[in-house]
Amino acid sequence: MANKNVSVWSSIPFWRRSAAWVTGFASILLVWLTFDSVGQITMGTDADIQKGVTKRVPAPTVINYKIGYKMSAKRGHEVPTIGEKELFFGKEWSPKEAAALLHLGKLTSQSKNCMDCHTLLGNGAYYAPDLTKAWIDPAWQNGGPLQGMTGKNTEEEAMAEFLQHPSQYSTHARMMPNLGITADEAKGLVAFLKHMSSIDTNGFPRNFSKTVETFKAGGSHAH
Repeated sequence: MANKNVSVWSSIPFWRRSAAWVTGFASILLVWLTFDSVGQITMGTDADIQKGVTKRVPAPTVINYKIGYKMSAKRGHEVPTIGEKELFFGKEWSPKEAAALLHLGKLTSQSKNCMDCHTLLGNGAYYAPDLTKAWIDPAWQNGGPLQGMTGKNTEEEAMAEFLQHPSQYSTHARMMPNLGITADEAKGLVAFLKHMSSIDTNGFPRNFSKTVETFKAGGSHAH
């Protein structure tokens, strides 16, 4: 009897070999992506900042520096910038102090359930404004209405005052409730928000007011 030609597409050994190759390749790719992702999200160090080494997630001591936002022609969206040093709540924070303050701020944001109303890094609710880049909102900076409303002289003091007494400062149709945030918790939250604004989020959130000049020219702002 003549041998019957069998199509490769109906060959069981062919599909077994193909499945093995695809599984192997996918496993290697997954391992590579895992290590790459860990490298991308690993927090930098104070030495990185001092040497001008750019990290997607800077060290906690970034709170000791001016945080900006600029357009990257290469990437097609805005990226955070780390500028010259500036005092934060009247002092420069050591790496240990900055890490502890950020930890307090993160715990406070969780215990006060901030994401029940706000979004952070795309997670949370959409009832209240996104907080990912709240620190670089021009409205909180010198000359901005939110800083002027609180009567404070610095951005961090204005934000801390608002967080402690939100009902006294009507800034939105949906008013923030008084959550009983203490002075220390407010300071930690502001540090947490400043650090959050320094993270390279690939241009997220979109349509955020970029500069103080944009705001003064009549651009919208997010807070």
